[in-house]
Amino acid sequence: MTRIPSDITRTVLTVLFIGVLIGASLWILKPFLGAAIWAVTIVTATWPLMISIQNLLWGRRSLAVAVMTLVLLCLLVVPLWLAIGTIVSNADQIAGWVKSASAFEVPPPPAWLGKLPLFGGDLVAAWEKVLLAELQDFIKKLAPYGGTALRWFATEVGGFGFLVLQFLLTTVFAALLYAGGEQAASWIKRFGRRLGGVRGEHSIRLAGQAVRGVALGVVVTALVQSALGGVGLAVAGVPFATVLTALMFMLAIAQIGPMLVLAPSVAWLYWTGSTGWGTFLLLWSLVVGTMDNFLRPVLIKRGADLPLLLIFTGVVGGLIAFGLIGIFVGPVVLAVAHTLLSAWVDEEIAGGEPPGLQEP
Repeated sequence: MTRIPSDITRTVLTVLFIGVLIGASLWILKPFLGAAIWAVTIVTATWPLMISIQNLLWGRRSLAVAVMTLVLLCLLVVPLWLAIGTIVSNADQIAGWVKSASAFEVPPPPAWLGKLPLFGGDLVAAWEKVLLAELQDFIKKLAPYGGTALRWFATEVGGFGFLVLQFLLTTVFAALLYAGGEQAASWIKRFGRRLGGVRGEHSIRLAGQAVRGVALGVVVTALVQSALGGVGLAVAGVPFATVLTALMFMLAIAQIGPMLVLAPSVAWLYWTGSTGWGTFLLLWSLVVGTMDNFLRPVLIKRGADLPLLLIFTGVVGGLIAFGLIGIFVGPVVLAVAHTLLSAWVDEEIAGGEPPGLQEP
């Protein structure tokens, strides 16, 4: 039987044409990719909530979509928009405030500090070491960099109108996904099965779990920590509470935590003589700063088990690649890639079948 030689040229040109078509499509969609990925993340994580609201509203999907869209605007988009706007509009004032720290001098330890039980003497000794180390000289050297950091942040979010547009696009995409989520999920599953059969469909399910894990474990934890920390700052009378809350949210998303904001705020209250409010904020900060140790694992386990280093890398890489919205997009993309790669590696151990799909 004579074999018909394949037309290599036609095959190469076909693949090249498809590749160029896909690349051109992604290039055209590039301005919308960040908002689309963020919308998918939000809808995937909150879909059960939307279904519950729909059941309460007499099964009307339109009413449930309206409620979820309004909630999304009020709880996520508007606060972040106002927080970033506050940072940008007060950048010069904050920079001057940071530079004024060059005149800061560490006072002697207060008398009441040594009277504290158990740790009073140790705290006084530590305070005196700070005096000997001339902390104010270090602050004077560090203060100019505070203004530089703020100017960099203002530059990054300088396209404020574009950022607001991204938030609005995210809300619109999320509303569309809420309205037709079943059809979108069915199409994605059929696409996965068309590409890889049972393994492809299973990969889609794993991707959804990874998205839910990021949304619940990272974003929700950051929102809770920054909100509670902001309440503590406002109650204690710390200036620029809105700005500091926004910074706490960014730091919590980056897995650094809110203590870099709360600890200096506590020190400032003690320095200005507000001992009672300083003690209150200190206790409040201990609760807020440590709550992610039990809240985040519980939420992540409801989605996927993701390493902390992967989330941190996704935040930094997403910020560089997509700008501010990449803080949310980066961890989602890396989480999906990590989950799918881990499932592919584990197939060898599971005898060639996707984990969880083996015959009993």
